[in-house]
Amino acid sequence: MNKLNNTETRLIDTNPIGEVRENVENGQKIFITTRSFEQDEILAQFGAVEILSTPNYLTLQVDHSKHILLDPPYLQYINHSCDPNCFFDTEHMCLRALKKIESGKELTFFYPSTEWNMQQPFACFCKSENCLGEIKGAAHLTDQEANRYRLTSYISKRRSQQQ
Repeated sequence: MNKLNNTETRLIDTNPIGEVRENVENGQKIFITTRSFEQDEILAQFGAVEILSTPNYLTLQVDHSKHILLDPPYLQYINHSCDPNCFFDTEHMCLRALKKIESGKELTFFYPSTEWNMQQPFACFCKSENCLGEIKGAAHLTDQEANRYRLTSYISKRRSQQQ
């Protein structure tokens, strides 16, 4: 057992860039780095273990009807934040640091950066200054909200077609 932000966690998995930990109280899994990363540094390369025509809560959208399950699978434990520290670059198939990330920090990304319409919209409790409250996908972002984030090339293209 280990304490992270005053929460009991247990180690589930280790990998080249971090650890997957589970909150003992609620079972939620989080991805914690075990080293520091500089802004724009590539944290990991990824591919698709499977390509689906419809989204699920574990997929990243790379085209209109193309949703990938991540390989390596440990990347699926990177949670959402409205103040993300990493980005799934689906053009270059790599995970990039959006800012300096210190060792021991949770990796987070902005779910609408890769999803047009979330298969499972949810209430966000990230508590960041710019928290959107409800996360439904990029189709539901205002221009002002979308401009705060780095979006995948597919999502950016989709947004420009809507204007």
